Amino acid sequence: MPTSKKAEQPPATTIEELIQRLEEITRRIENPDTGLENSIALYEEGIAVAELCRNRLQETRNKLETINPELAKTQRTEPPRTTDLFGMES
Repeated sequence: MPTSKKAEQPPATTIEELIQRLEEITRRIENPDTGLENSIALYEEGIAVAELCRNRLQETRNKLETINPELAKTQRTEPPRTTDLFGMES
């Protein structure tokens, strides 16, 4: 009988699905009825999902820089960064 664990994300999960999961985790943590133990477990899952997002985005950037080496040479000018509960930029 297959078991499902929310904390495990299959490798084929898209970045959009990962971000959606982070949003869901954030909503659940912000709900006062979630409880401390569940909030801690959700936070740990969120950290893992955020790391998957960071890795996917870095892999994508590396691919783009391989395709177009000029991207690696250009300096990015970005607005100041803000982060959410899991250290993801918003």
